[in-house]
Amino acid sequence: MYESSQDCEATTPITLVISEVIDPNRIQEYEAWTKGINQVAQQFNGFLGVEVISPRDAGYPEYVVIVKFENYNSFRTWMTSPIYHEWLEKSRGLIAVRSTQQLPSGLEMWFSLPKNKWTDYTEPPYYKKVILGVLAVYPLILLSNFLLNPFLQNFGYFLSLLISVIFVSALLTYPVMPQLTKLFRFWLYPSLARRKSSIK
Repeated sequence: MYESSQDCEATTPITLVISEVIDPNRIQEYEAWTKGINQVAQQFNGFLGVEVISPRDAGYPEYVVIVKFENYNSFRTWMTSPIYHEWLEKSRGLIAVRSTQQLPSGLEMWFSLPKNKWTDYTEPPYYKKVILGVLAVYPLILLSNFLLNPFLQNFGYFLSLLISVIFVSALLTYPVMPQLTKLFRFWLYPSLARRKSSIK
């Protein structure tokens, strides 16, 4: 059992979310540094990709970096490598606040990232995810039936269902769920909302 658990961990993809609040006067330097460290990371085995999300609020220069590795061993090799720590040292003075969080579950793909320190991040309770899911999916199903049913009558049940599922899933991923989580962020992540209010 123990060996099986280790094998599973060694083959499970790792997604790391890095939140970095930047010195407003050094944003260009930070973006150049980010480009450099990401190019270095691409040279490591198991690196799957990186996405950098620029600040949405000009008054709060927080960048969110999402890094993906093929498995934990590849992730650990990068995080413990001397070159990673060299690049980390180069960021001194550029970043006012840095925090990281490994995403705890596959459901997190449906939730937009809180714009705040991930050190205090607490995953929303299951019942909140269910409520938000219902608020998102139910209207989309009604919309799908209203818009698509007239065109799908001759497609057969299973093909019609597949097209409806694709329609709902596409809108759910973007823009519905990101906008809903942004709207209900105070409820999903109350501790982060309080912290951001205290910072202001």
